[in-house]
Amino acid sequence: MKPAAAVFAIVGILLLAYCLYVYVDAARFQSAAKEQLRRPSEPPAPAKVEPAPPARGEPMALLTIPRIGLSSVVLEGAGAGELKRGPGHISRTPLPGAGGNFAVAGHRDTFFRPLRLIRVNDLVNVDSASREYRYRVVSTEIVAPKDVGVLASTGRDTLTLVTCYPFDFVGAASQRFVVHADCETCPAR
Repeated sequence: MKPAAAVFAIVGILLLAYCLYVYVDAARFQSAAKEQLRRPSEPPAPAKVEPAPPARGEPMALLTIPRIGLSSVVLEGAGAGELKRGPGHISRTPLPGAGGNFAVAGHRDTFFRPLRLIRVNDLVNVDSASREYRYRVVSTEIVAPKDVGVLASTGRDTLTLVTCYPFDFVGAASQRFVVHADCETCPAR
């Protein structure tokens, strides 16, 4: 084998090994975090505001969208480290049930891949350590990456999911796909 071919083969093997490591790490983290977030079967707690969020990178809720098969643990924070292991709560937005726009970001090619199938009226469940919230999708939109207006306060309990767009684009995507949902089980304010 020529030296250049050997170098390319080694680099290729190392890249595949790294991808496998990232995938296995995320899968193990998601499995352990789902177990950590399970609550014992008990009557629902009275409606209350969520406690302070967990530390950055810690699991905070289980996000499920049954119709499209999405089930992922949401981590506190939406930095590169958090998004490797799961969707992340955008820290400057409120927690679920706290009377605002709870926003979650995720990668389109991993955890938020099923969002390409989302439709208006789909149910979204957010199961936190203290209670479960049910949201219903009211709209989707495609925006520029700098359009942070989608994270603005809504004056009511809402959920915003954000991922890159288009879904089958390879490389840095030029747009963001945004899902808006209203809470059906949040306390009235």
